[in-house]
Amino acid sequence: MRAFVSVARLGAFSAAADKLDKSPQLISKYVSQLEAHLNTRLLNRTTRKVHLTEAGERYLVRAAQVLEDIDEMEDQLGEMQTAARGLLRISAPVAFATMHLAPLIHAFQRQFPDVDIDLQLNDRKVDIVEEGFDIALRIGNLKNSSLIAKRLTQIRMVMCASPDYLAKFGMPKNLEALKTHNYLRYSYLDADNGPLPHQYLSDTTHDQMGSLSCNHGGLLSQVAELGQGVVLQPTFICFDALRRGDLTVILPELEPEPINLYAVYAHRQLLASKVRAFIDFASQYYGDIPYWDNDLPTVNKR
Repeated sequence: MRAFVSVARLGAFSAAADKLDKSPQLISKYVSQLEAHLNTRLLNRTTRKVHLTEAGERYLVRAAQVLEDIDEMEDQLGEMQTAARGLLRISAPVAFATMHLAPLIHAFQRQFPDVDIDLQLNDRKVDIVEEGFDIALRIGNLKNSSLIAKRLTQIRMVMCASPDYLAKFGMPKNLEALKTHNYLRYSYLDADNGPLPHQYLSDTTHDQMGSLSCNHGGLLSQVAELGQGVVLQPTFICFDALRRGDLTVILPELEPEPINLYAVYAHRQLLASKVRAFIDFASQYYGDIPYWDNDLPTVNKR
């Protein structure tokens, strides 16, 4: 099609060959193949000049438009790979997003104003391919999958309770003592996301597990601050309460190894620049030790 349009506009196979950096014989072959495909003659050839047939004149108008559309589409796709632009769809966990994602997104869009963001908050593990997400932010120890995961920062988990609760019921000295306390359970946390105290208490009854389970860590933290029980919390939720003294870390020597915040995406090759830009920006924004862990005590484990 491109060979035909060039010949038609330049009026000669040799001129079209020079423009397209092909041999005249190859250009003539392309045009003949196009005519055979269309089952109609597009050009009348003479030794000095080529002339469009009526069919050729009609085809030239549409073919030129099609080629312009193709060129424009390829230019736009090329820009997507080199310049961050377009709609970026992100899935993120509710508590983390509501507490820590707004400043990141604000800073990111100031640096990349051509990227629009559609952010969906959900604690379930979305199927990013089936549901059309570019990135999913996930917290925990990821299982093997075909997805690509980029670690963004660490997530500390601490066991804590309010000073009023501990004054009333006592400070637990070991894991066994937890069975005598009201444990506030995050219902989405499993053994892959944190080993304590869920694995230890997995053989206990529902009543022994405590009077409240909830799928929102922020609410559990608030209930713990009111003195209702013991809770295992990521520090990105409870850091302010710990700094204020409204929550106290218990069993610090048994603090689990940190888990991680990941950006999960589907493909490593031909990664759109909007995706690459967000992942790199988020990794630098939080750093290896995130800002919410500043001024929190470190743990000297036995």
